[in-house]
Amino acid sequence: MIPTNTPDVLLRTFILFITLLILTRILGKKQMSHLTFFNYFTGITIGSIAANMIRETEEPFWDDFIGLIFWCVLTLLVEYIGLKFSKLRQIIDGQPTIVIKRGVILKASLTSNRVNLDDLLMLLRKQNIFSIKEVEYAILEPNGNLSVMKKPQDQQITKSDMNINIPTPKYLPSEIISDGKIVKHNLKELNLSEDWLYSQLKIQNISNLADIIYGELQSDGTLFLQKK
Repeated sequence: MIPTNTPDVLLRTFILFITLLILTRILGKKQMSHLTFFNYFTGITIGSIAANMIRETEEPFWDDFIGLIFWCVLTLLVEYIGLKFSKLRQIIDGQPTIVIKRGVILKASLTSNRVNLDDLLMLLRKQNIFSIKEVEYAILEPNGNLSVMKKPQDQQITKSDMNINIPTPKYLPSEIISDGKIVKHNLKELNLSEDWLYSQLKIQNISNLADIIYGELQSDGTLFLQKK
């Protein structure tokens, strides 16, 4: 005999299945490898709430349903505010951290991110790098991935490199303008001043910082700018 609460469970499951399909479309799409801790945490919580709603048939369904929707609204709100305010985005998602600088492992950076040397070597091997000696810079991203710049002599040769001496990069390519705002901690890391930045903008006939959606210092010291 079918348990008396089976129809209720099936109805709850159907409603939540459709609801979660809609919510996943609204919340946007990211590949699993691009998920930050915040994305992972909110996704797990939404799944847990939905599972409890199906199992706890004695609890009022619509009260929990409203709670689920409100949780998703809060998630959307935080992500939207994070798009507008880089400070909040950094608090929620964290910042990229340099863990190898000019071929030197930064032990303090590894410790602050709770990454040991074995983890670092594993992440390098995933990028087909089997010797730290090949690495000029390595950056631990907020989602746990490792971005690597090889030393010039270890980079793959292109047609433009043929018969040309390989110069040592002056800088690590870095974001210094984001959504019309100066990324001050990157400027400080590069030992550059805001006066220098404004002088570079003036050279490119740009008077208003708000006109720039993205600005990046290139390895040769030049400035790449993308206008809004």
